Amino acid sequence: MRRLFLSACLAVLVANAAARAQECDRSDDSQQMMNICAGEDYQAADARLNKTYQGLISSDDADERRLLQAAQRAWIAFRDAECTHSTAASQGGSIHAMEVSQCLTKLTNDRIKQLAASANCEEGDAGCANSGEDSDEVQ
Repeated sequence: MRRLFLSACLAVLVANAAARAQECDRSDDSQQMMNICAGEDYQAADARLNKTYQGLISSDDADERRLLQAAQRAWIAFRDAECTHSTAASQGGSIHAMEVSQCLTKLTNDRIKQLAASANCEEGDAGCANSGEDSDEVQ
């Protein structure tokens, strides 16, 4: 099992290195370039998420920090599983990498909004529990 995991990690690193060999050119509408650009978009969103998360994690007390860390780990597992599920139909196709990156980017940007909204909550404000979510949600 460990060898399989290490092999998968190595394959991702090699693919990532190959993709980084080229920079995004949004005027090139080839699938390969769209995959590269979508990957760069996700990397940028992930960097913003990490910055937002680090800002929150450094300002919380120990209990809040532990809860936020657990929530973030669970959210990452959800995000990855959701993108695997929602892009399963294109698996094996040339568009798959772009779809996965776009899914990761969207969910990551949504999480940034959630974290930023929670950072602005006043203690005891019950309305902040759902901040960052769309208001058109079915209730």
